[in-house]
Amino acid sequence: MAEPKFEIQMLHDRVMVRPEKESGERRSSGGIVIPATAEQSNRLVWGEVCGVGHNVRAVKVGDMVLYHDEDQFQVEVQGELYIVLRERDLHAVANERPEYGTGLYL
Repeated sequence: MAEPKFEIQMLHDRVMVRPEKESGERRSSGGIVIPATAEQSNRLVWGEVCGVGHNVRAVKVGDMVLYHDEDQFQVEVQGELYIVLRERDLHAVANERPEYGTGLYL
């Protein structure tokens, strides 16, 4: 007999995010190579929203969000890493329906 499968539903103001894959070393806008081992303590990272709780107002599934790498709880689901955050811990959202944008695009 197969085990039952349970769908994950986020609660309250929680957001589940799939972090962007790090490509290892990065290149600055000036052309300087930054190795993957370089630590950046105040670096914000992008991720894709995979689920939202019923009290989340500013983001939807599929949006790209900016968050601090240390303001997170990690969970592994079916071998893939996800991040669970409160909506208030998100710093920015990138989507196709901007209301108050910066004029910058991903």
